[in-house]
Amino acid sequence: MQRDTWQIIKDHLAGDIASGKLAPGARLPTEPELCEVFGVGRHSVRRAVPALAVEGKLRVEQGRGTFVEAARLINYQIGRRTRFRENLIGQGYKPYGEHLSSTIVPAPDRVAEALRIARGAEVHRIMRRGLADDMPINLGIAFHPVALFPDLGARREAGVSVTEIYRDHGVTDYFRKSTTIFTRRAEPEESRLLRQHPDHPVMIVTKIDVDAKGTALGYSEAVWAGDRVQFSFDSLDDPFVGEEGKTP
Repeated sequence: MQRDTWQIIKDHLAGDIASGKLAPGARLPTEPELCEVFGVGRHSVRRAVPALAVEGKLRVEQGRGTFVEAARLINYQIGRRTRFRENLIGQGYKPYGEHLSSTIVPAPDRVAEALRIARGAEVHRIMRRGLADDMPINLGIAFHPVALFPDLGARREAGVSVTEIYRDHGVTDYFRKSTTIFTRRAEPEESRLLRQHPDHPVMIVTKIDVDAKGTALGYSEAVWAGDRVQFSFDSLDDPFVGEEGKTP
């Protein structure tokens, strides 16, 4: 059975990606250039490139071009003391956190419940984008009680780490009390900020951090690029004494 022209182009480009001829991060030739290389019309190229993007082999960045997606998945380890920076450095990536917004808002019901504070109590709402080697991997929205950390918003905007802010307020160590993970379709703005194809799913990770006494310090909801990260779980069954003297 004879294959369509666009499938031949797709397979050829996929082969170049697999062999390393088109290296991760490399910019794909423009549409007119691909038409000239393969001796075809725009229609075939316009079917082949999006098909590779859907498979996660290419990413299309509006206004910049089309790039070969990195093949290696980041193995993000989740445990009691999960730290973004240490996770990435340990795998040879350069971590970077980009501050997107910082506001003080009344705690929504789900946030108030997670932090065990009164509904509508003031919380910092911090939105950041996490990158590994300049590649976006997550969008995080974190909530912290203003009553516990009044200066957190301004300091996060200035680039101070959560760990350092906690320490300055007397919290010498903190732990991940609970984690929830599920997948869904990406919102258009999420796809744009993560620089991923609109048809790619995202993984949603929610967590609650507590101190040694079980006091809730922060609640976060992170949107992870589904084709760039895999999660592994470590030491989640370590004993931890909650505020009522029980293991949660």
